[in-house]
Amino acid sequence: MTHSPPILEIADFIADPVDPADFPKHELRYWNDRWASDIGLGQLSPPERVAHFGRFDPLPDNLERPLALRYHGHQFGTYNPQLGDGRGFLFAQVRDQQSRLLDLGTKGSGQTPWSRQGDGRLTLKGGVREILAANYLEALGVNTSKPFAVIETGEQLARNDEPSPTRSAVLTRLSHSHIRFGSFQRLAYLEQDKDLARLVDYVVAHFHPDADDANMAQKAVNMLAAISSATGRMIGQWMAAGFVHGVMNTDNFNITGETFDFGPWRFLPVSDPNFTAAYFDQQGLYRFGRQPLQGGWALQQLASALLPLASAEDLATGLKPYERAYQESFVTHTHALLGIAPLDDPQMDTEFLQAFYAWMTQSGASWPQTFFDWFGGRESEARAKASPQASLYTDDSFAPVHDGLVARNPVHPERLQHTYFQGPSPVSLLIDEVEAVWDPIAEADDWSALDAKLDHIEQARLAFDWA
Repeated sequence: MTHSPPILEIADFIADPVDPADFPKHELRYWNDRWASDIGLGQLSPPERVAHFGRFDPLPDNLERPLALRYHGHQFGTYNPQLGDGRGFLFAQVRDQQSRLLDLGTKGSGQTPWSRQGDGRLTLKGGVREILAANYLEALGVNTSKPFAVIETGEQLARNDEPSPTRSAVLTRLSHSHIRFGSFQRLAYLEQDKDLARLVDYVVAHFHPDADDANMAQKAVNMLAAISSATGRMIGQWMAAGFVHGVMNTDNFNITGETFDFGPWRFLPVSDPNFTAAYFDQQGLYRFGRQPLQGGWALQQLASALLPLASAEDLATGLKPYERAYQESFVTHTHALLGIAPLDDPQMDTEFLQAFYAWMTQSGASWPQTFFDWFGGRESEARAKASPQASLYTDDSFAPVHDGLVARNPVHPERLQHTYFQGPSPVSLLIDEVEAVWDPIAEADDWSALDAKLDHIEQARLAFDWA
């Protein structure tokens, strides 16, 4: 654990000290043992967990008061200067076993100066949904924030998008950083150029040290290039995993390329470029097939915010790594999820992926089942013949996809011996499954379905063995 939280270097212009809500109840519903151990909090007793992550008593040698971060952002293409942490705050900064700086941030921890008439709360269902989504993304090898703790807080909340009154909770998530693109946008909007440079110094020093340069203009460009690469890698992973974020506003992108601020997310049941996660995204701005374009657009807004520090021409070079990082990530992660090695010929890999995803779209094959059936390529031909959708694999249209799968060498074929791949079907997280997990909690306070789903997700993580 760090004895001097680095965020204090810039807190005077990027955040406001706040107090957590005084909740009537504190019942620990979720605790991430694995990550707690990794950041030195594995020894906390259940009462201590509640004290720190329900009442938010400060961790030793850490922030004395939580900090609500200030930021602006483009929401569905429209700039909004009335944003900021309205129901969350930065609670603490810690270090993992690799000495990386990590943030413990909250959702549903009470009102802040940026609440904008909101109650500052989170529904328990919202907490459960994030537990599921973030764990599943981690199991699929996608760079993501981690759900750390969820505590039910005993309030009854009114919401328009779920039956009300509904139960309340406070979530703590672990991220490499909570600094958002919108943090830079706010400083540029307010013409706080010196603070903008200080924020660049902070981000480079603690998250992108290879971007350092004595010249501030070059440092800003280098930082943008590093963030562009990280963002491209993340979105390439989303597309291979069939993940639809739902709300790709610029305040929902952070500087380390991690999936966070889960809203109306979805995972694809079948390949559909026009699939939209958010019911209020009526124009399909953030539809599945548009996510790579939207990631590039968000980076352009970050580049615009850096114009007080560097020229437009130089910043344009900082955006260039995005497309390559996205393409390489998409190719690499698709192969990784299929358990096969790319060929030495990038053109042949591109043609294979085009055939694979075109067949997925045209056939209506289940996205999770297809990846599961063919993990290991030719090593899984017998498994695929026993699949619930085996008939799709005998159709002539599948022939070029089959040829591409069996032409590539399996990677770690021994993983097929894991219990996870011995089962008949993969873990998946389609919307009906999420509701099936939530319903017994809502109706009978029965958490067994959530526990079973998390166990299956953990089996997938262990089988893939991303480390």
